[in-house]
Amino acid sequence: MQSVGALRAHLVKAGLAGRVSTPRERSLHSYRLFAARDPRQTLGLDPEGEWSTAELLKLMSERCGVSADPADTSGQDVIDPDCTLAALDAFAERLARAAHDRIPVLLGTGHPHRLLGFYASLAAALSAAGCVVLTPAYARSVDMPTQFGVRRHNLWYVGGVAVARPADLPTGAEHPSGGPPPGPRSGAHTHSPLPVRAALAAAAEQGGVLPKLVVGDHGFVCGAGQLGIESIGLADADDPAVFVAEAEGRVSVAVPLDDTVRSDYYRPLTRYVLNRAWLSQ
Repeated sequence: MQSVGALRAHLVKAGLAGRVSTPRERSLHSYRLFAARDPRQTLGLDPEGEWSTAELLKLMSERCGVSADPADTSGQDVIDPDCTLAALDAFAERLARAAHDRIPVLLGTGHPHRLLGFYASLAAALSAAGCVVLTPAYARSVDMPTQFGVRRHNLWYVGGVAVARPADLPTGAEHPSGGPPPGPRSGAHTHSPLPVRAALAAAAEQGGVLPKLVVGDHGFVCGAGQLGIESIGLADADDPAVFVAEAEGRVSVAVPLDDTVRSDYYRPLTRYVLNRAWLSQ
């Protein structure tokens, strides 16, 4: 089993925590947008609190370890690796309980180019433990806002993980229960809660099973949490919505880390989480 010390060292060396690639300017800009209730940053969450920029900075300092100094306005942001480790332990504990209870789960990511492998490994382990990994609304169209205007996407599943794929991409031979290795054509980067809303609506409309746990990031966790479904996931220093949702009790665990590093850098986290959750294969 990988030691905590070894994982901590990896987090810092790989830029997953410690000094991360997220610019401080972008983090502060995200906090201002969230405080203004900009949907690009609320990620489907309707916050209960007012959450001023100052309050968000304080929260992100406590949950992520970013600088609490509002005068610190440039350079690379910082994530405290000890915050990451503590959250990973809580994340693994929740997965262990899900596996023990064999509850239905839904996994989805807005970062398929980086995080699909991480979530697909969790999906496989949970399925092997007896959980039903749900794939509702497979291939359903979802119109989502992008920087180029509203574009049609299809809700797809790769390795049991929901991703939003531009509708004009070839579908290949993927199937809800599996698919090819994660690749650059697996899905789009999105913060939107619309994919998880479509998945949950389809399950409800068809009288199917609803997830008792959603695992993911961005709009997947905030969108599910807003609808009252327990969710856990990963979030960067410029994703305040996920940490606000955690603070307000609508996300159970938010793991702070850089979500844009190379996909293979997340493999030690995968092994650590699966070991801690007693889900190693």
